[in-house]
Amino acid sequence: MFSSIAILASYLVLGFPAALIGLPWTLLTGDISFLYRWAMWIANTGLKIGGIRIDVKGRERLDPKQRYIFMSNHISNLDPPLLLPLLPGRTSVFLKRSLMKIPLLGYAMRLGNFIPVDRDGRVESAIESVATARKVIDSGLHVTTFVEGTRSRDGRLLPFKKGPFYLAMETGTPIVPISIWGTESMMKKGSMQITPGTAHVEFHPPLWPREYGTREQLLAAVRQSIASSLPEWMRS
Repeated sequence: MFSSIAILASYLVLGFPAALIGLPWTLLTGDISFLYRWAMWIANTGLKIGGIRIDVKGRERLDPKQRYIFMSNHISNLDPPLLLPLLPGRTSVFLKRSLMKIPLLGYAMRLGNFIPVDRDGRVESAIESVATARKVIDSGLHVTTFVEGTRSRDGRLLPFKKGPFYLAMETGTPIVPISIWGTESMMKKGSMQITPGTAHVEFHPPLWPREYGTREQLLAAVRQSIASSLPEWMRS
């Protein structure tokens, strides 16, 4: 429980000056880059204070001049603050629309061009999210998605959402599959308790949509890539 309290306290203490200074600065300049870098530093620092260590592999495979769609598995609430600071440059993120309603944080997400997703299963909602994401990529940002659409309760891979693959095929943007493991035992779904430990993150070689004939083939290749670095029991 100490780690949970330490991380929450650090986010509150470090987040207050960021909101107090960073939000007005962003509104005055119209540039969120300063606030984004500050937020990523806070996310990373909070995990360190809470005893979360990160073992990262494969970042040397990324071209800093290229825009990517990052696709990762999702096993814990620790995954976003762990992964986003590791990404090069600035990224937008697919996230639940309800998160946009969180005071200050939701406002900052809107300023950061994060992409709201409705979980109503309607085709129209999916088309709207993909159209928004396409504009984000055209603006020069990466897009990041936890491609299962929700956290896995037991750590095993869930079926992938199809929307991000429509986006990749339409725009030709390369996908970087990412494998995360270790966090499933640090903060389980439905629990606020955090246990210190080592999280493992591996960036796989980019996959180019033009090399695949269909969306389904691309999805299968991404799933195989993500699964390849996970422990055997997580690959189902």
